[in-house]
Amino acid sequence: MTTEQLYDELNYVDHSRANRLKYANLLIAQPELIPKLLDILFMVDDKISCRAAWVLEFMCGEQLDEIIPYLDVFTANMKRVHLDPAVRPIAKICEYLVMDYYSKEDNKMQTALTASHREHIVEACFDWMINDEKVAPKAYAMHTLFLLGNDIEWIHPELALILNRDFQVQSAAFKARARHILKKIRKSQ
Repeated sequence: MTTEQLYDELNYVDHSRANRLKYANLLIAQPELIPKLLDILFMVDDKISCRAAWVLEFMCGEQLDEIIPYLDVFTANMKRVHLDPAVRPIAKICEYLVMDYYSKEDNKMQTALTASHREHIVEACFDWMINDEKVAPKAYAMHTLFLLGNDIEWIHPELALILNRDFQVQSAAFKARARHILKKIRKSQ
């Protein structure tokens, strides 16, 4: 399948879980499509890029190791993604990556996710926290930053500062997640 054919196929992706899972399984069965999907994902001004992000998120939820060969491309370009329907799945993928990295069980992500990749993730997550994003990317970002802050000592104080600053003006969902993360930060000190 060419990039153009995959692009056309993404027109059929909708919000249904079954539909996204169908295309995620297609990627898992044909990993040679992943770079093509990433090319489409990083056409950041095109609405179809959002559908590519949805499919990539589902693929990562099913088989996270499939993204390992493409971590350089993914982490270097993810900060360019700006359409709301695409930002949420990108933030979720970052959370998946970091959760796997810090898993107590040995896995491939612990050696594949380099310091450079983590640096790109930190940068993107802080951007989502301080920019006018919806609550879901902020929630994924604060959890991701909390985990990374266990190794990178300056993250927790900066994250706590942002959470406390934005607490009064954010939604109930943001406040609930922020309270949870702030409590965890206090426990970890």
